[in-house]
Amino acid sequence: MQQQNDDMEVPLLNDSNSNRQKSQAQERDGFSHQQKDSEGSMESPNLEFEYGDTDSFTAELSELYSYTEEPEFSLNRDYFEEDFKNHVKGRRWMELSMEEQRAYVMRLLDALEVTDRDKRLKVARAILYLAQGVFDECDTEADVLYWSRHNVFLLYDMGIFTALLELLSMEIDNNQACSSAVRKPAISLADSTELRVLLSIMYLMVETIRVEMEGDSPERKATREAFKTELGSPLYNGEPFALLLFTMVTKFCSMNAPHFPMKKVLLLLWKTILFTLGGFEELLEMKVRTRDHLNLPPLPEDSIKVVRNMRAASPPASAMELIEQQQQQKRGRRSRRPLVKQDSLDTYNERDPFKNDDARDEEDDPEDVDSGIEGEVDPLDRDVIIQPPPPPPPLRPPTERVSFPKGLPWAPKVREKDIEHFLETSRNKFIGFTLGNDTDTLVGLPRPIHESVKTLKQHKYVSIAEVQIKREEELQQCPMTMGEEEVEETPAEILYLGMLPSLSQYVIALLKLLLAAAPTSKAKTDSINILADVLPEEMPITVLQSMKLGIDVNRHKEIIVKAISALLLLLLKHFKLNHIYQFEYVAQHLVFANCIPLILKFFNQNIMSYISAKNSICALDYPHCVVHEMPELTAESLEAGDSNQFCWRNLFSCINLLRILNKITKWKHSRTMMLVVFKSAPILKRALKVKQAMMQLYVLKLLKIQTKYLGRQWRKSNMKTMSAIYQKVRHRLNDDWAYGNDIDARPWDFQAEECALRESIEKFNARRYDKNQNSDFTPVDNCLQSVLGQRVDLPEDFHYSYEMWLEREVFSQPIQWEGLLQAQ
Repeated sequence: MQQQNDDMEVPLLNDSNSNRQKSQAQERDGFSHQQKDSEGSMESPNLEFEYGDTDSFTAELSELYSYTEEPEFSLNRDYFEEDFKNHVKGRRWMELSMEEQRAYVMRLLDALEVTDRDKRLKVARAILYLAQGVFDECDTEADVLYWSRHNVFLLYDMGIFTALLELLSMEIDNNQACSSAVRKPAISLADSTELRVLLSIMYLMVETIRVEMEGDSPERKATREAFKTELGSPLYNGEPFALLLFTMVTKFCSMNAPHFPMKKVLLLLWKTILFTLGGFEELLEMKVRTRDHLNLPPLPEDSIKVVRNMRAASPPASAMELIEQQQQQKRGRRSRRPLVKQDSLDTYNERDPFKNDDARDEEDDPEDVDSGIEGEVDPLDRDVIIQPPPPPPPLRPPTERVSFPKGLPWAPKVREKDIEHFLETSRNKFIGFTLGNDTDTLVGLPRPIHESVKTLKQHKYVSIAEVQIKREEELQQCPMTMGEEEVEETPAEILYLGMLPSLSQYVIALLKLLLAAAPTSKAKTDSINILADVLPEEMPITVLQSMKLGIDVNRHKEIIVKAISALLLLLLKHFKLNHIYQFEYVAQHLVFANCIPLILKFFNQNIMSYISAKNSICALDYPHCVVHEMPELTAESLEAGDSNQFCWRNLFSCINLLRILNKITKWKHSRTMMLVVFKSAPILKRALKVKQAMMQLYVLKLLKIQTKYLGRQWRKSNMKTMSAIYQKVRHRLNDDWAYGNDIDARPWDFQAEECALRESIEKFNARRYDKNQNSDFTPVDNCLQSVLGQRVDLPEDFHYSYEMWLEREVFSQPIQWEGLLQAQ
């Protein structure tokens, strides 16, 4: 049944690419059949994509602005020049000395404190023009970026960020603006002008100071560290800056402030957390330091380097090929060779489904070769086993054979509980009794078992999470003897403490926004409107304007998906390193908020077309648009898009979502079964068509954890995928993932598993963060005078109703004196 679903869903993807595939088939007509196979592997070329924390600096800056905001660049310039000429006559900003620039910024800072809203907005626009690099005085994009950086550090030194924060808090609490936005039938850019200006300046400051450039002076490096500490510390109303932005997200999703510019809020929130907590390389350094502090052996390899050195594999067989294979078997056309060594996935090339039948009939059917791996041999083919099989024809020229990778990319790992389980089954088998958790005593076991245990122990990996769980169990069991736990005030710890009371609201709000921005989502009247900060006041009237707005809306949604996916992944990774139960708390909220089906829904689309989407107009991207003359836009130039092979942000988003899905399902059988129930296998298998090694790795990881539940027929029909899993995913030495014989495949009480995890999380949160819960261990005051003499804080209006309270609670209550005496 699973295979039928796979076959039914996959052809839908091929339809949209039929023209491309037909043209490729025509190009390959002149080659031999082996060459046809080889060319087929290039159907979707390898994507030269390097995964990182963010895209290039200019790309990240350009994504802050919608194309509909383009007229505001000149507006910012006009307000600045109007004010600048009144105070500094006959000179340009670049001609001023540092002291003169400081004096002018101080004057702007004073002007921000006026009560007139319109005047404040003009001053804020002048500050934004400075942060954008006084582009009217620049000739090249590099000049704009240089002066933007210079001005941003100057603005921060003069205390502009703190002033902006106060204005932002005022705008968030502006109930008049919120109520008028709620009543409006259609919200546009004009409703969020003040917020957009403030958030744009803050984003430029955070992003510019966050990115370290070559040649930065020691003063700038000191400024970066100071700003990082300031953003991560509870300096703003007793909470980190990120909490204020999270509040904006929840307020927007609860429909109380539909005019909030969500894209800018999410981008600023993501960059703030990236800055204060650190990116992927900082995470690796922190992990190495933490392992060293816990006296754990070092990491077996640098995972970032391993993934970057991996090669993409050709995609597995499509459903069309599988149907064709079944038809050939019915006609008796088989070329089964059961004992032939299976070719690697890299040499397997997906055939073109649009070639004519005659050409296909002459080719070998690679899936037939695979189906013999399982060991089931057709009675008609039994005589083939006796005779040596004929050598397979070479699929690639001999020169290309040299480039095959030697060995597997990852060092295998074994958990302590895996060694215990192995010894338990071995002792039961050979001795007849077990020794509990003893992994050292090997008395009575045969020599091969000794060797096996030795090999398992060589590859034993103790994670930081296991140490934290063990420590938490000890603290729960012996609260008095273990004493008070010393919790380091890391930025992640401060953020978790701030998020804890409303964490479920934050998670649900982010997933609501992700759902609204997903390309597979249908427009609903009751869904949240995420386009408030992209739609102009006057809707387009020409075809060209409509096309431009359509590109802008699609780009807007893609940027929101990018920001949310990166934000969630960062939170999960940092909380997992800080404490495993903090990670589990966030992950469980994600699962309960239907994150798993949401991500699968996101991937249930033509993923190749999503990754190669051209929703950008290079001429309108900042800083290009503020330096160069605007070319005349035509329908043809808009359709052409950029010349890139893929869209960086979309591929980045897909990898982030796959990593999130991996993190919340790893080692959780209940969640793995959700992947099976939601029929994720065909959806994930289609994602393998993207020839990018990192994306394929995380897809294969998700397929690996569920293969044992998908049944033998699925494994038999997807041997190319199984081969790819073997080649690219880390091996757990006694993980029987490929056959489903493991004890993990037995029926599980999934609800009990999640409940047990939730109980552990609640105990952890109560022990560490809820100080009132420790009242069980506080001394009891048995002195009557002391207890009665304690001061009790009563409400202010209590004395008004005191007599009524006495009548109701004391005089009117019958007292069973005999019962009290008996109880004594």
